[in-house]
Amino acid sequence: MSAIDLKSGTKFVDDFKNFLVKGNAVDLAVGIIIGAAFGRVITSLVTDLLTPPISLLVGKVNFANLFVTLSGGHYGTLEAARAAGAVTLNFGTFINVALDFILTAFAVFLLVRVMARLKEKPLPPPNDSRDCPKCLSVVKKAASRCPFCTSEIEAVKAWA
Repeated sequence: MSAIDLKSGTKFVDDFKNFLVKGNAVDLAVGIIIGAAFGRVITSLVTDLLTPPISLLVGKVNFANLFVTLSGGHYGTLEAARAAGAVTLNFGTFINVALDFILTAFAVFLLVRVMARLKEKPLPPPNDSRDCPKCLSVVKKAASRCPFCTSEIEAVKAWA
C-alpha cells in the first residue's frame, strides 16, 4: 500500500477554504437562498391570492383539479385520481405553474429595473482633465505625454 500524501490534502483543504471565503461563492450562495425563498413567496402569491379570484371569475373552478383521466374512470379531485392510481393529464397544475413562472419573471424584471435605477451613475471627469487626441483616454490638462498610449500631447494650463 502506498502512503497518503498529507501535504496535497492540506493544500486541497486550503484551496477549498479560499474558494469558500471569496466573495463570488458567498454571493452565489446568498443569491440561491434568497431566490428559493422568493420563489416560495411568488408560488404562494399565485396559488393563494391570484388563482382563487380568477377561478371565481370563471365559475369557481379550482385549477389544481382541472385534469383529464387517460386510464378511464371519473374522479372528483386530482388527489382521488392519484390515490386510485389513475393516469391523468394535469393541465390545471400546468396553468398554476405557468402563472407562477410569469409572475416570478415579472417580479425579477421589476427588481432588476429598480436596481438599475439605484445604480450610481459614473462621475464626469474632473475639470483639470481632457481627452488624449490619440487614444481618447482621460489625462490631466497639464500633461505633455499620455500615460496610456505615450503619445506626446500639447500641454494646457490646468487653470485655463
